[in-house]
Amino acid sequence: METLYSTGVRVSELVALNLEDVDFLSEIIHVRGKGKKERIVPIGSSALQSIQHYMEFRNKRAQNSDGFDSKVLFVNKHGKRLSTRSVRRKMDKYLQLAGLDPAISPHTLRHSFATHMLNNGADLRSVQELLGHQSLSTTQVYTHLTTKKLKEVYDSAHPRDGQSKPQTNDGGTEL
Repeated sequence: METLYSTGVRVSELVALNLEDVDFLSEIIHVRGKGKKERIVPIGSSALQSIQHYMEFRNKRAQNSDGFDSKVLFVNKHGKRLSTRSVRRKMDKYLQLAGLDPAISPHTLRHSFATHMLNNGADLRSVQELLGHQSLSTTQVYTHLTTKKLKEVYDSAHPRDGQSKPQTNDGGTEL
């Protein structure tokens, strides 16, 4: 889940990751997206730490498993590549344990990634590239929440419409 949110990748791209796709030194992952298009996506240090912790657990399990697929990053209990359905089941389990909304999905994390990037100043084209969208219009669906945030800022800061007091010039009249 940490990797999904940190990178904004699709769940299908997550389960397709191999060990060689993670560059711990450069803090990037190599993603194979839709239409066999490849892209490089930054990954946060917190997600990399989670992956390293997982790798220790995974490698211990590999020693006791026949047929373990050592090239795959995320594996199931049989040592085979996780499926997208398995990711959803694991997410459901942890959402329930944490008492969070069970409607949250892997795609919700992708949506949150995009929205948070835009809300914190990333430009639309960069987010498009990070998400692996071919069309900018596909990425623009994430801007509605950004627009809402901009409206809130406007409402709270604009002297005519917001809560702040009107600015005045030295003579005390409104500008």
